[in-house]
Amino acid sequence: MAYDNGLENMNVKRGNPWSQLSSGALIAPSLLACDFARAGEQIDQVLAAGADLLHVDIMDGQFVPNLSMGPGFAASIRKYTDCPLDVHLMVSDVAYYLERFAEAGADSITFHVEATDEPGKLIARLRELGLGVGITLRPGSGAEMLRDHVADVDMVLVMTVEPGYGGQAFMTDMLAKIAEVRGMLRADQRLEVDGGINPDTARQCAQRGADVFVAGVNIFRSADIPGEVARLRQAIVEAGR
Repeated sequence: MAYDNGLENMNVKRGNPWSQLSSGALIAPSLLACDFARAGEQIDQVLAAGADLLHVDIMDGQFVPNLSMGPGFAASIRKYTDCPLDVHLMVSDVAYYLERFAEAGADSITFHVEATDEPGKLIARLRELGLGVGITLRPGSGAEMLRDHVADVDMVLVMTVEPGYGGQAFMTDMLAKIAEVRGMLRADQRLEVDGGINPDTARQCAQRGADVFVAGVNIFRSADIPGEVARLRQAIVEAGR
């Protein structure tokens, strides 16, 4: 099934966003934490406040216990905004969902190295589709699991909580992994962090080399959404990013 993502009505060129985005630090609000009944309004708020891309967490109830949005949600967001969609697949059947979210209008797709025996094939398919390529791993997985494939991706995501639940506390022992992964990357490759990100934890991550910051609850559950985006940006700037 192909999803009508409305791209024929949009005067934008879809494709790998990482080469098109600013070279500075990027803020990616996580739509998992938004009020779905007010998604459009809240997207407008974060973008007006300076967010750079939107993070879409996908859970299949198998790779992680919870279920979240499907391709239809991504297609609806794609119709609503030109902002790049950064899709994080927490799923067992990566190849299947990769195709579905590409059809729905994703700009970049990140998959878990633990979810596949053939990460190289998934990376190649994403390249064929012209999308950005991200790879990630659970907190309990060592950074060395990425070594054979890290040179072939645009971005590495270090999970700073266990994937599958929003609102968890930041795992401070992931700071060493962030620094280790940064040492594996070229200057043109991005290092994203996701989980318990607020101004304080973002500052710590930035000091260790992170330059893409996914924040959900801290932004969308705030009474001052634009203010939270601004405070997050200020903390990252203060850390030298």
